[in-house]
Amino acid sequence: MSASVSNGERSLRVGFRTSIITVFIAVVLLVGLTLVYLSFARVTDITRSAAGTFIDKVAQLGADRIDSQFKNVRDCLDILGGLPSVQSADIDDNTKLYGLMAAMLRNNEPLFNLYVGYEDGSFLEMDMIDRAGPAFRSSLNAPEDATFRLVAISRTGPAAHPATTMLLSDNLIPLEEKPGPGDYDPRQRRWYTDAFRREGTLLTGPYVFFATGLPGYTLRIPLKEGRRGVVAGDILLSQSEALLRRQQLGSGTAFLFNDDGRIVAHPEMSKLMTDFRGRGDELPKIEATNLGGLSQAVRAAEAGGHAHQFLSDKAGRTYVAAFQKVESAGAANVRLAVVAPLDEFFAEIIAERRTLFVTALGFVAAMVPLAFWIGSLLARSLRELARQTDEIQHFQLTERPKLRSMIQEIDDLARSVFTMRTVIRNFSSFVPKQIVRQLIESGASLALGGTWREITVLFTDVADFTAKTEKADPSQVMIYTSRYFAALSEVIMANQGTVDKFIGDAVMAFWNAPADDAEHAVNACRAVLACLRRNEQLNATFEAEGWPPFATRFGLHSGDAVVGNVGSADRMNYTALGATINLASRLEGLNKSYGTRVLVSAAVKDRAETHFVFRCVDRIQPKGFAESFPLFELRCERTGDISSELEFCRRWDAVYAIVERRDDAAALGMVSEFLSNHPEDRVAQLHAERLRSADVIPLPRQAGRHHT
Repeated sequence: MSASVSNGERSLRVGFRTSIITVFIAVVLLVGLTLVYLSFARVTDITRSAAGTFIDKVAQLGADRIDSQFKNVRDCLDILGGLPSVQSADIDDNTKLYGLMAAMLRNNEPLFNLYVGYEDGSFLEMDMIDRAGPAFRSSLNAPEDATFRLVAISRTGPAAHPATTMLLSDNLIPLEEKPGPGDYDPRQRRWYTDAFRREGTLLTGPYVFFATGLPGYTLRIPLKEGRRGVVAGDILLSQSEALLRRQQLGSGTAFLFNDDGRIVAHPEMSKLMTDFRGRGDELPKIEATNLGGLSQAVRAAEAGGHAHQFLSDKAGRTYVAAFQKVESAGAANVRLAVVAPLDEFFAEIIAERRTLFVTALGFVAAMVPLAFWIGSLLARSLRELARQTDEIQHFQLTERPKLRSMIQEIDDLARSVFTMRTVIRNFSSFVPKQIVRQLIESGASLALGGTWREITVLFTDVADFTAKTEKADPSQVMIYTSRYFAALSEVIMANQGTVDKFIGDAVMAFWNAPADDAEHAVNACRAVLACLRRNEQLNATFEAEGWPPFATRFGLHSGDAVVGNVGSADRMNYTALGATINLASRLEGLNKSYGTRVLVSAAVKDRAETHFVFRCVDRIQPKGFAESFPLFELRCERTGDISSELEFCRRWDAVYAIVERRDDAAALGMVSEFLSNHPEDRVAQLHAERLRSADVIPLPRQAGRHHT
């Protein structure tokens, strides 16, 4: 852009390229942001509509569940009210009536009791004791096998008697009888008066029950025939709170309210009533929920609006609420309210809405660089190179094609990055990957030297490798041996091991270096057992291809060693040195003598015997070692059904204990006994040969007797 003065006037001149870019950006921003806004508004409408529809269904299902429970109780009350014995107040010593009431209580979990009160003050009540909690049972001083409490009061007629209370077993067998309550009159209770004063309604409460001192609701109906009276049943407040908690969504709530805007049931009704108690005996109002706008939403729904409404609290959080009538409540017009936070319950939809918004903005942002085409091309290539170098720094060496660019400098840089990735990947094939990763991430150089640390060392060897391969095609030997090494290396590294080197047909590996591994002995044992399984699978493949199987032997030892880089400044190797490595190698070689596959030292056994099963093999003193060492065979992991393996090891260890005591005569007898049950066991055979070579005469065995 430039400015010049001509004929006394200042003129503004804009270059063509600049103007085109400016117009392009303006159009893209205008169109893109308009589409974003319209999409955002549309998704918002869809979200609110889906939320309203869903919560309507939730509220309807919740109301149906509550209605179903109320109907079940009402059906019980109708059945009781229709019985001739109830209509005629034949309530004393009526075992059939008591049995029916007990069955109804058993089959209606929310019900605490059933009872009937008459105009003359007579009364019959049956409670299910444990539904009122331990405090109620304790207050009754009820026996442990008492299931029901039966209260009977007869005030008129030849059977008139004062109030009595009986405690009954689950089979209605009387366990205890005592007088009282003497001051109870059903005609003075709210449920009795409400039944006649508010006919057509089903619910009374919440209020404090006389029997338990606990709050709850009463469902009651007046007797339609016979003596004037009321049949009723109680639902404890705790039961209704639990029922309503099952209806709520997320951190929302569900509660019952009536035409007066009073809450008649709430998941936290006890707290609401306690907070509201100072204002008299009335029920708390809807405003006690502390959800602003909920009362207006109720009025809007009553005025013929949607069954669902949207409202916001003082913090600006949006809620969706739905209201459904509980039909069985009758003229009381009790309704269920279900309220849920819009952003919480429909989080996935809202997240999709945000994703749409971000995607649209991303589209706009992606269109803008098109105006700067060349710069975008350069930046994209450089960003890709930066990402690839970052992957190399974090040792993510996945094969990638070489990046191409029409810019010479960028193309040269891409070739250098590609070469660096290839060199590092090849380098990691000769040096343990953990070392390469540490060098790359730390930026340190590779230096000679090492440190003392405890490690677990593994040596493997293929039995009769030379005999199996000496006449084979050398190229085939290399191919199959490489497949064998690859299989074992994969298993070792998968179990936290470091593959040090391949020595002919042998593998040397160790654990707890360079990365720390507190369970190095356990992981080493697990790797060896996994190698055995992998070896068997590989041998099956080799045999199918006409190649002889590789039977691998393993030696494991844990101890201190020098671990680090050894060699020269030009050529070095990360390895471990010391007596620990020598002993592990010796252990591997001893497998041939004992006919075993895996021999381990006592150090390995002590660290891993809680996870694996071992058995004693022998005690040796290798050349160059001042002390003798016990040998153990790794048998299996302590998982699954290993009872036979444990019994085998137990029997052998008992035999070996005699061998260790140098009681040669007894030992030979025990070993011979063991071999009669396990004739193929090479360890037992070896010990038997040693004992026989000492001219030991075996003790005679009793016929039919087996040593265990």
